Amino acid sequence: MIYFDNSATTKPLEEVLDSFVAVSENYYGNASSQHQLGIDANKLLRKAYQQSANMLGVSETEIIFTSGGTEANNLAIKGIALNYHKHGKHIITTAIEHPSVLNACKALTRLDYEITYLPVDEHGIVRLEDFKEALREDTILVSVMHVNNEVGAVQPIKEIGALLKDRKYTFFHVDDVQGFGKMSLDIRKSNIDLLSISGHKLHGLKGTGLLYVKEWIELFPLFHGGGQQGDVRSGTENIAGIVSLVKAMRVVQEEQMHHPEALTHIRDLMRDRLSKITEVTINSAEKQAPHILSFSLPGFKPEVVLHALEERNIYISTKAACSSKKPDQSVVLAAMGCPDNVSNSALRVSFSYQNTEGEVELFYRALKKIIKDLSKVMG
Repeated sequence: MIYFDNSATTKPLEEVLDSFVAVSENYYGNASSQHQLGIDANKLLRKAYQQSANMLGVSETEIIFTSGGTEANNLAIKGIALNYHKHGKHIITTAIEHPSVLNACKALTRLDYEITYLPVDEHGIVRLEDFKEALREDTILVSVMHVNNEVGAVQPIKEIGALLKDRKYTFFHVDDVQGFGKMSLDIRKSNIDLLSISGHKLHGLKGTGLLYVKEWIELFPLFHGGGQQGDVRSGTENIAGIVSLVKAMRVVQEEQMHHPEALTHIRDLMRDRLSKITEVTINSAEKQAPHILSFSLPGFKPEVVLHALEERNIYISTKAACSSKKPDQSVVLAAMGCPDNVSNSALRVSFSYQNTEGEVELFYRALKKIIKDLSKVMG
């Protein structure tokens, strides 16, 4: 099997699964309980806070463990909006965010919040001039993803953070679900106030994630209950899931450290091979994220190509799962100004540190054969 759909989800690492099982079997006590099982579970939880904070270069009191990227994004956006609404009700985001950001912002319009959706250029990148023009006195939140999940566009996070540095009540949230472990991002130097991470995007388990929240910031909780995690995210902590998340974070950071060019090499090889196929239009800019490559096959149904590859035990994806009035259209490519025949025929390959050159070559040969066979059928 060749798996090139790592931006949708990744295969859990064996050591991550082992840690989940071991903790589930041996540390099943409630971390709030006063007996020894609870005390042991709480010690493990405290260690997870410390380790995740060290990896992010922040304080352990600034970590909130969540059920994934969607909850982290919702907690960041709604938590800021509802807690600081007296300082303003204007939010800035981009036209190509993940649905968990776009729909969270859309929901807030029902409470009279105003949302500005920044356009992107032909490479999927926000223009700083547009951002500066969008900023207002009542802008309470800016939410911009680090790496786009469909085309791999990398946003100017550090530059945006610098523009917000002296605005105490304009908070800066970054969705780093696609970036962590593949592209470095210094939270402190980028003046980031909130940052989201998802476990299943980095060989962890589904249902795990975290939100970094700068220490002095208060969030209006999504859940009210027993007051766990500083009363920001009530509910009995998923100790096994949390430990497995931290394990996955550590492993992927080590891969990034020891094999810094691995993903770039695979992506560049794939770009080179795809560029040799006449029917292919490559959508991702050259100097973007190392693990995501979007391309289109104008005139071909993307689902047909996807299933033809699946028959050969090769797995990729079509456009990202963003809503659109046109079922086949990529919202991201449309925002980038791509013509309909390109945005309606998008496919995405996304890589992990486990992918190989040989897999790229097999994919290239399979895709060429599929295009040839489909062209005959289409006449």
